[in-house]
Amino acid sequence: MSYLAHKDFNREQTVYDHLTGTAKHAESFANPFGAGNFAKIVALFHDIGKYSDNFQKRINGSKIQVDHSTAGAKLLYEYNKNGLGFIAAYCIAGHHGGLPDGGSQSQPCEGELHARLKKDVEDFSAYLLELKTERALLNEPGPSITSGFQVSFFIRMIYSCLVDADWLDTEQFFSGKKPRGLLKTIPALWDRFSKELTKFSHPKSKLNLLRTEILNNCLDSAEREPGLFTLTAPTGSGKTISSMAFALKHAVKQKMCRVIYVVPYNTIIEQNAGVFEKILGVENILQHHSNVTYSSDENSPEYKKLLATENWDASIIVTSSVRFFESLFSNRPSDCRKLHNIANSVLIFDEAQMIPLPYLIPCINAMKELVLNYRCTAVLATATQSSLDTYFNPIDINEIVARPRFMYEAFKRVNFDLSLGNLSVNDLADKLRRHTQVLCIVNTRRIAQILAIKIEGAIHLSTTMYPLHRSKVLNSIRGKLNNGTPCIVISTSLIEAGVDVDFPVVYREKAGLDSIIQAAGRCNRESKRSRNNAFVFVFETETNANRSIAQNISAYEHAARQTEDISSLEAIKLYFEQLRYIIGKEALDRKSVVQKFNDGVNEAFSLPFESVAKSFHLIEENTKTIYVLVKSPKLADRLRNGERSRQIFKELQKYAVSIYRSDYDKLDHQFEYVDEEVSLLTIPEMYHETIGIQLDNQNGFGLFC
Repeated sequence: MSYLAHKDFNREQTVYDHLTGTAKHAESFANPFGAGNFAKIVALFHDIGKYSDNFQKRINGSKIQVDHSTAGAKLLYEYNKNGLGFIAAYCIAGHHGGLPDGGSQSQPCEGELHARLKKDVEDFSAYLLELKTERALLNEPGPSITSGFQVSFFIRMIYSCLVDADWLDTEQFFSGKKPRGLLKTIPALWDRFSKELTKFSHPKSKLNLLRTEILNNCLDSAEREPGLFTLTAPTGSGKTISSMAFALKHAVKQKMCRVIYVVPYNTIIEQNAGVFEKILGVENILQHHSNVTYSSDENSPEYKKLLATENWDASIIVTSSVRFFESLFSNRPSDCRKLHNIANSVLIFDEAQMIPLPYLIPCINAMKELVLNYRCTAVLATATQSSLDTYFNPIDINEIVARPRFMYEAFKRVNFDLSLGNLSVNDLADKLRRHTQVLCIVNTRRIAQILAIKIEGAIHLSTTMYPLHRSKVLNSIRGKLNNGTPCIVISTSLIEAGVDVDFPVVYREKAGLDSIIQAAGRCNRESKRSRNNAFVFVFETETNANRSIAQNISAYEHAARQTEDISSLEAIKLYFEQLRYIIGKEALDRKSVVQKFNDGVNEAFSLPFESVAKSFHLIEENTKTIYVLVKSPKLADRLRNGERSRQIFKELQKYAVSIYRSDYDKLDHQFEYVDEEVSLLTIPEMYHETIGIQLDNQNGFGLFC
């Protein structure tokens, strides 16, 4: 008798073929972190429940419901009731529905692992007829792991190997195609990138000499052994190119599989990815973030990229911090598929100081695991290093830039003026009117909108404007700056996120020091004027709008009192140390993620995978997306007619604005509710051409705090 795993018209795949095919993939996926044999064991037994009579009846047309994933979990657990058996059981039990919580051993709830392990399963003993020699693999020794967090991380990695191998083997059967692969190898990409670097070999200007020195520091450090590095490079020093040069050369030297570039903001992702695409080709850069959707048409050149987003089967991935870290703490198969491909990679964390403080400890612990146990090299690249040395113990941190202090002095292009104090909105508006070209960055969308209305001809930028509108406004701003025409810009902090603009004067409302230094990066960016003629003014407003960043402001004030230069490395170090002191150690892991896993391993191996995944959100979602289709009535009609596809949501990203749910509830009668996924703004009067969505019609402009 042939026991079937899959059936497609006249084609059949036996359970044995599926198990051995999946095991082969899983073994190769786990080999880079030394767990190939163990992953092979888990994969070999993940579907042995399909040997039951009822599953065979089901695959041949019966409507019987069959749980085929508990059998393998129980078998490996019963065979080895120590940590090894539990690790295998978590992976197998969750390979369809997601990694479960462990639950109570004495009173487990339905769906938890302990309940699954006590569940009666149908006879699957027929597996013994086919998996004979393979049973000996159950005697293989398990990994050496010292903490609950390490256990949870290892389980997710083995789980990733299993679910990706399972999906690929199944996909191969149904499609009849060999497993996909994507684009050029790391050595080929380094060869192409290194040719581009010859452009920097004979710098002429002082700034380019400094940039080339940092680039050469990166190339020299790339020869070192894998580990943890910092790239402390001031704004304007060519950090994007230099960090990729390090990553590619280091990956070639250490025979690493890929480079993963992790960025906090989507605006920077697109900008950085654009730089890499220009050098290495669009086809060789996989962007994976919420602003990118690839075509699902199998004939499209984008289709391979769509497949590659499922498991990061690409040589260079540019992704968001949210996607990277939330995947590492997810329990869902679709999120976890890619995790094994993070192993044996170079990881560049751009603007590393932007990791949200309530999740700092679990994120750092994840980075430590990747460096210590999964053969990764991690680079924390930023102009404002947040002095995380103690949190990375026992890993030594290697600074790439040979002369960081000298570089900070050499790249200074602005003077900071902290004397303005507290300004009324009217006084601030008067000061801004005196400048021909000036950028003013405030902390709230409300103040930005008020200022933009008060100052005739002012240009407004905030997230109340849809991305296509913002992009057009930014292009207009750049044109005015280049032409020397009047340009008064009022913006929220979104312009600090790597937006390439160059103003002679910047006003920045008091905030965290990292934000103030990022704002200064928009002033005299190209050193077109002397430092004595470029100013960043720090001010306060009369509003109470700073409460959400009160701790950041307090830490900034501490650093400003203690140092003469708020942009110095000393000031930056003081700022981050004070900020973490104010917040307190416990608040750096607000959801107690690390402690929950460490405690769980001592409580009958009860690990809270599902519970942690539900609560781990770097950006707390309290918003509703509105699609502003005032000028796109045909797109609105397609949505009203029920069209829902990757392609249409890709188009919609250009028109998406997120507003707080409380504001949405107040104004829901002015939006067109199509369904839970889609709310539209199609009334021209509700979208102001200067300030975007009007969330409060008083005085003719919107208020959005």
